[in-house]
Amino acid sequence: MRKNSATLNGQLSRVISETGHTDLVVVTDAGLPIPLGVERVDLAVRPGLPAFLDVLDTVLDEMVVEGATISEEIRDHSPDMLAALEERFAALDVPITLVPHVELKARSHEARAAVRSGEFTPYANVILHAGVAY
Repeated sequence: MRKNSATLNGQLSRVISETGHTDLVVVTDAGLPIPLGVERVDLAVRPGLPAFLDVLDTVLDEMVVEGATISEEIRDHSPDMLAALEERFAALDVPITLVPHVELKARSHEARAAVRSGEFTPYANVILHAGVAY
């Protein structure tokens, strides 16, 4: 067993370790379709478990992120989730791009992996753009 407080899920840990500059990693709610050919890290256990923000915080603790893409529909359907995302990314000085949900789904086809949470909040999805630590 790992001796630190980092990601315990082996597949998620490997995906983060293998992610390189400009790779895309999607952190999703329970409903976003994950395209064939995109590695699925399915952490969902039941509705709400694990929560999207818990999964996102875990990924952000270990991954260098230089940009984030979110569905613009989140403004109307889940404003509290949008506020939570804006707070996290502002603290990391990571710019957010808002796009129509259909475009976010199309961009997810280019992702290296998609990490699925048990979240049932509408539009709780984000594409993380990997940066570099130097």
